[in-house]
Amino acid sequence: MKYIIILADGMADEPIASLGGKTPLQAADTPSMDRLAAEGCSGMLHTVPQGFHPGSEIANLSVLGYDPALVFEGRGSLEAASMGVEILPDEMAMRCNLICIENGRIKNHSAGHIGDDEAAELIRFLQKELGGERFLFHCGVSYRHLLKMRNGDKRLDCTPPHDVPGTPFREVLIKPLCPEAEESAETLNTLILRSQELLAGHPVNLKRMSCGKDPANSIWPWSPGYKPRMETLMQRYGLHNGAVISAVDLIRGIGIYSGLTPLHVEGATGLYTTNYEGKAEAAIKALETYDFVFVHVEASDEAGHEGDAELKMRTAEYLDHRLISPILKAIDGMKEAVTVALLPDHPTPCRLRTHTADAVPFVIRRPGITPDRVICFDEFSAHEGDYGLLRGGEFMEALFGRENPRRQWIDDPVLQR
Repeated sequence: MKYIIILADGMADEPIASLGGKTPLQAADTPSMDRLAAEGCSGMLHTVPQGFHPGSEIANLSVLGYDPALVFEGRGSLEAASMGVEILPDEMAMRCNLICIENGRIKNHSAGHIGDDEAAELIRFLQKELGGERFLFHCGVSYRHLLKMRNGDKRLDCTPPHDVPGTPFREVLIKPLCPEAEESAETLNTLILRSQELLAGHPVNLKRMSCGKDPANSIWPWSPGYKPRMETLMQRYGLHNGAVISAVDLIRGIGIYSGLTPLHVEGATGLYTTNYEGKAEAAIKALETYDFVFVHVEASDEAGHEGDAELKMRTAEYLDHRLISPILKAIDGMKEAVTVALLPDHPTPCRLRTHTADAVPFVIRRPGITPDRVICFDEFSAHEGDYGLLRGGEFMEALFGRENPRRQWIDDPVLQR
């Protein structure tokens, strides 16, 4: 038996008036997702344990069966693995966004989805001006970069910039969670303010503004941590090998620490323009070699952060027609049986433009499984699925057929709304 998980980042949402009171997923044309629902068993999954921020790092670790309380060491450390950046014992790693600030407020978390080349020039500039013995900037993709700090204390309250569009940035600067972390917080906040002085007049930003684009006029470090220690999926579930396909350093980093081989797809961007067909082709080829394939698609999450319901609906359709459909067609012709699972990691409602911790729909189609009565894949149909409500690592147990699917619903105010 082989296994493939297709994860649509942030695809779950709320009913939206402009879509006739439907969620983007309900409003989208998704015959392949609905086929999975009709041929498999559905349920709802809580991916964010109580007390954790509903970030993709927490949700994806949870989907893959890890307890974030035991293994999570910050988003930066996970992305560092994908970037091939070593984290030394005295170093703290942080995600470092390039963001746009306008009139003292965070306009967006992505500097208008700045391009790779422009971003790389700015990060090199910041390393020259601000880097040194204590700070190291490493270039990532688009607005997503890495900052390492020597002798930093990770006990910091750092606000993800995608959570607070429109908020005065000074209200959400880094705060210490204990007296020992005060120096780290003060030093990082000084770094943010200094970056704003340096980036304001940089030629890249002057050119962007002249073209009507948002400037990348501030850094925003967040999600600090040290090097994590994680048991691999091979060790946990008895797999021989596995692969991860994603345009996002965070997901590739999680994959690397969990023992998965990252596979590169040309043209994979993390946006709605991503190479869906290329990801599908890579997944199909990977199933020839690997026991387990994790395919991550970021596009719906970015549409949710933009608050664009129409675009989010289209991203669901692109995923269905251009990625899921060819994968299912290929699986139909394979000699070896393949279990397929589909789910988001968390909701990113267009109304809120940020993540929530609400449960997400999922479906698992395993050869020989008795389908339940669900015939559509969406946030509400899945409530009627035979898996009921699962939490965290229970999803992976269900994927491998180790969990009784006939579960009883428990009282859950989220699901009763």
